[in-house]
Amino acid sequence: MKPFRLPLALFCLLIGAFARAEPYQILTEEWAPYNYQQGDQLTGMATEVVRAIMTLTGDGFEIVVVPSMRATHGLMNRPRTIMYSLFRTPEREPLFKWVGPIAEESIYPYQLAGTPPVDSLEQLRQASKLTTRHAGLIPQVLESRGFDNLEKSATSSQQLYRMLLAGRTDIIVGDTDAGVAYYSAQLGIAPGTLRRVPVALYHSSLYIAFSKDSDDKRVAAWADALEQLRLSGELARIQQRYRRPMTYGPAP
Repeated sequence: MKPFRLPLALFCLLIGAFARAEPYQILTEEWAPYNYQQGDQLTGMATEVVRAIMTLTGDGFEIVVVPSMRATHGLMNRPRTIMYSLFRTPEREPLFKWVGPIAEESIYPYQLAGTPPVDSLEQLRQASKLTTRHAGLIPQVLESRGFDNLEKSATSSQQLYRMLLAGRTDIIVGDTDAGVAYYSAQLGIAPGTLRRVPVALYHSSLYIAFSKDSDDKRVAAWADALEQLRLSGELARIQQRYRRPMTYGPAP
C-alpha cells in the first residue's frame, strides 16, 4: 500500500487554519489603578475595560501579568499578542495595532507638602535628584528630555513612596494622579501629605496594543466594542470607579 501523501497546498491550508485558530494571549503589568492584582484577582480600570470588550466580542482570552519589560518584549516578538495599558507614543506608533484610547493621563512629580516647593521645570532640572522606577517609559522620556539628575533605583511604585516618606529622596515621578491616589490609600498616606509639582512631565493616552500580525478584523471588532462602551456610558462609569478623590497640599 502506498503511503498517503497530503498535497502540499492542502497541508499549507491546514497549517494556516490552525494558526488562525490559535487563541490570542493578553499581557499586562502591575500598574495600579489600571491593571493590578488584588489578592488573587486581577483588577483595575483597564482590566475592567478589556473584560467588558471581550464580553461584547465573545472572546475569552487568557490575561497574564508579567513585568513591564517582558510584556513589551512579548508584544513585539510573540504572534497574536495583546497588551494593555500602553501609552501610544510616536516611537511605538508603527510597531503595533491600536485600540483606544481607554484613558487620557498626565504624569506629575510629587514631593512632601512640608518641603520647599518646586514649581518649575528649571527647578526640577536643578534638583539634586528625581527618583523614578528603574525601567519603563517614564525614565526613558525624562532621559530623552535631558534630565541628568535621575535616580532610577525604585523597583516598584510602592518603593517610590516609601523612599519619599523616609526622606531618601525629595521628589518622585512615575504615576498618574489616579495612581498616586491609589498608592496613597494603600500605604495609608494621609491627604495633604503629598504635594503635586505643577509641571506635567508627560501627557498621553492609554491604549490596548495588538501585535502587528493580529487580524485586522479582530482589532476592528475590539475598537467597535470599545466605542459601544463609550456611547453607552459604561466606559465613563468604569473610569470613575477608579478615580478616587485626593486632597493635594496647598499651593504656595
